[in-house]
Amino acid sequence: MKTYHGSCHCGAVEFEVQLPEEITEARHCDCSLCRRRTAFVASAKLNDLTVTKGVDNLALYQFNTGTAKHFFCKTCGIYTHHQRRSNPEEFGFNTGCIEGINPFDFAPAKVNDGVNHPSDK
Repeated sequence: MKTYHGSCHCGAVEFEVQLPEEITEARHCDCSLCRRRTAFVASAKLNDLTVTKGVDNLALYQFNTGTAKHFFCKTCGIYTHHQRRSNPEEFGFNTGCIEGINPFDFAPAKVNDGVNHPSDK
């Protein structure tokens, strides 16, 4: 397992992600929220992402079906991670928050069809 360290912009929230391999790709989603935040996201199992600092500084945002749980730093507003609606056993995390990762190196990023999500039918 490889451990990645991440944080929001102001450093009030820090987290670790353990993955079986390196992050080699990221994706976008085109749902109404993701279009606005345009983060490059990768995924980890729920047990493999741990908030190590500032859990009390995270804000929760849910919309539409209420399945996905999106977490943001209350201080700087950066989206750090979310519990996925397409797979609630996983967190999606903002690769731009990971130390040493430039998410623009993942071009071209896949785009998930969040507008026509099967959970909405």
